Amino acid sequence: MDITLPKRIDGKEPEVLHDSRQITIIGTNGAGKSRFCSQLVEDLGDKAYRISALKALFPSSNPNPLPGSIEDLFNRMNESNPQIKNFSETEFDKLFYVMLNDEMRELMNFKAHQLMGENVEFPKTKLDITVKKWQEVFPKNKMLRENGKLMFTSEGFEDKYPLRRLSDGEKSVLYYIGAVLYAMPDAAILVDDPETFIHSSIMRTLWNVLEQMRPDCTFIYNTHDVDFASSRTDNQCVWVKAFDPELKAWDYEVMSSSRELDDALLDLLGSRKPVLFIEGDDKHSIDSRLYPLIFPDYTIKPLGSCNKVIETVRSFGDLKNFHMLESRGIVDRDRRSDPEVEYLRNKNILVPDVAEVENLLMLEGVIRAVARYKHRNENIVFPKVKKRVIEMFTRELKQQALMHVRHRVKRDVEVRIDQKFRNISALEEHMVDLVSEINPRGLYDQLCREFHAYEDNEDYASILKVYNQKLMLGESNVATLCGYKSKDDYIRGVLNILKGNTEYSRAIRKAIKECFRIEE
Repeated sequence: MDITLPKRIDGKEPEVLHDSRQITIIGTNGAGKSRFCSQLVEDLGDKAYRISALKALFPSSNPNPLPGSIEDLFNRMNESNPQIKNFSETEFDKLFYVMLNDEMRELMNFKAHQLMGENVEFPKTKLDITVKKWQEVFPKNKMLRENGKLMFTSEGFEDKYPLRRLSDGEKSVLYYIGAVLYAMPDAAILVDDPETFIHSSIMRTLWNVLEQMRPDCTFIYNTHDVDFASSRTDNQCVWVKAFDPELKAWDYEVMSSSRELDDALLDLLGSRKPVLFIEGDDKHSIDSRLYPLIFPDYTIKPLGSCNKVIETVRSFGDLKNFHMLESRGIVDRDRRSDPEVEYLRNKNILVPDVAEVENLLMLEGVIRAVARYKHRNENIVFPKVKKRVIEMFTRELKQQALMHVRHRVKRDVEVRIDQKFRNISALEEHMVDLVSEINPRGLYDQLCREFHAYEDNEDYASILKVYNQKLMLGESNVATLCGYKSKDDYIRGVLNILKGNTEYSRAIRKAIKECFRIEE
């Protein structure tokens, strides 16, 4: 089916999607996505068929239902059977009234043919198909017909219960299966929030099955679920950005499935904030809990590894004309040299002046603010933490220097090997000279001298810059000195302070931003 999209703000001809089977409408709240879908329905006329489990499960009244909709079928059946009136309030109940009426009609027709001696097959009704498909989705559940009623039971349970006692998820699956069967031929089935009430483990499978049931129809999904949007294999995605009510026109972008958009881009299309890509995951890492509180004006997107952050910022920047969003990244400094850090900063990657994210919580400004918040004497707490960290660093100084050398040698080797050689002999000759060219011993001695200088000068800030040691938070005793039971309590304490707008939260935020060389 060819689908003509609504009027454009820029005055260009509306997009036409040719031979569409799957269309996904996405966009931020307030961008006009619901109006966009309503306009689509209006433009599609008698081919439009709109369904929503969220609306179907609750009482509603529509005086002007779409022709061919469940509401319309229900009203016409009620009018044709004046002796048996049904007063169902929800679209879900109305759907089952329609299915049971069709079941009765089919059985009566079958009986009439039998009485006339005609050999006809037992009818397979829409209710039969719905029951079969529903039980495939929920194999432990069974639907029974008893005394003209539909009853349900579950494997391992003897009791039977009526339709109304099903969970919202079970009802939604039943509704969608039955509703899709009643769509008119070659319909454009517009589904609002297809993910609502349905567990992610069955959602993709369910809609794959429903699309296969109706290969004649085009499915248009109005969704907020990025995973679902990316699961449609023959999908054209329409990103609705803005709506002009005076022009009754939209700013939108059509993204073909041939455009290899990654999950990060899809996840951020509805955002109106600049984007900050970070390391770690969105559940367990300190990064994902800390940075939203430090950079509230950004949409934070955890990506896992530092390499993924760097690559995504580059890719996202290349697509800026497409998505119109500013994007930056944050990676730990780890053991990067100053030239490496400067290179990343020039590429919109923020790199702190500490080795790793945990060290941000060990900054002098952070510790002093937390101590004041917990009514501790910051001039006693911080010097003790500083003394302990310097002692730890002194013990591990040579090992830390060795790890820095290893990082730099690895990088230098990769850079020097990643060039063209005319033959294998040239590569071998180059490899022989690598050790003398890189001079790891000389680099090690230089770093040891620098690190000893930090120790001798009690240069706490420089130590945090080069010291990769995740045990620091625990072994520095910062938590106990600040009045917390453990390092995890200390971390939670810092995060809780940052959730407020106090002198302490402002001091912590200022110290961390300064570490990124960002002025408040």
